[in-house]
Parts: sequence; C-alpha cells; structure tokens
Amino acid sequence: MKAVLFDMFGVIARVQSAESRGVLERTAGGDPSPFWEAYWSHRAAYDRGEVTGPGYWQKVCAQLGVPLDDGLTADLIAADIAGWSEIDRSMVDLLGLLAERGLALGLLSNIPEELAAHYEATQPWLERFAVRGLSCRIGSAKPEPAAYRWCVRALGLPPGEVLFVDDRAENVRAARELGLRGHLFTSPEELKAVLFRP
Repeated sequence: MKAVLFDMFGVIARVQSAESRGVLERTAGGDPSPFWEAYWSHRAAYDRGEVTGPGYWQKVCAQLGVPLDDGLTADLIAADIAGWSEIDRSMVDLLGLLAERGLALGLLSNIPEELAAHYEATQPWLERFAVRGLSCRIGSAKPEPAAYRWCVRALGLPPGEVLFVDDRAENVRAARELGLRGHLFTSPEELKAVLFRP
C-alpha cells in the first residue's frame, strides 16, 4: 500500500447532527419528511457541479412549494455549510502521521462547490492531500466508477496500491470492484489498527 484515499464526510468530517438538520428544517419551513426527500433527490446534481447552490435550492424549494428569494437562498446555503463543517480532530492528526510515514494521501468527496470553497478557506490540513477528487470539480461522484478512476490516475499508482476509506458500504464495494483495496470506516481506532498492523 502506497496511498490512502479518504472519503470526507463520515470519516474526517462529521455527518450532519440532529441539531444542524433541525436548523435546515426550520429555515426551509414545513414538514421535515418532504424536506429531506427533496434535499436528497436533487443532491447528486449539486455534488457533481451540475447546478450551483442557488440552483439547487431553487429545485428543492420548488418541490416543496416554498417561495424562494435571495435572502432565504443565502440562509439555506449557510445552514447547509454549517451542518457539514464539524471536523474529527483525531482524524486530522492521523493524516499528519500518515504523511510523515511517506504515504501519499488522496481525498475523494461528494461535495458541492460552496462547501468545497468553505473547506479550502478554513481547513489548512487539506494541503496534506496530494490529490483532491472533489465531485463538484471532477464531474462524477461516488459510487460512480469515474470518480475513483480520476483519483487513481491523479495518484499515479496501480489501484491495488491504494487503500480507499469510506463509511458507506456501497462506496467501498465500488472501489474494490475497480481493484482498489477497501476499508469500511467505523472508527479512527479501527482504521489505525488496519493501517499500522505489524
């Protein structure tokens, strides 16, 4: 193994908390169940960079029948960014340790442009990644094969020398089908046991 390719959300960054989901629900108004159905049904296009933040929220709110203006658009984008911005500092420390040991580091994240720009402006540890496969900029998202292939090409290594780490089984399975090694992330401690086994 010469490189580790990391997922972002659910591995290095936390997934949305109940509190942050509540903020989004209250900002949009209405019933939470239809909100999340609309939120996720349009998310793939947003993650791939096919629509901007305002375009994404226009689709979500149109499905919900919620009137949208510039102020509400800005509030929804801000609440969405805040909900995906909590970092696991122990994982950031692990990135430093892996870099010191000479492993190449890559990132493959399903992430929209506004959130990507926020991370680049606020998280200097992103510089540890030699390769950043951000779905909004590479035009494909996990578990699409093109997303993994983009990262493997950028790393310049055979797939079998790359360990892919993700908290979603379908994403790990897709990586393995392309010849990468795969680890289903459950905790930093378990990942360390895999990475540093004798």
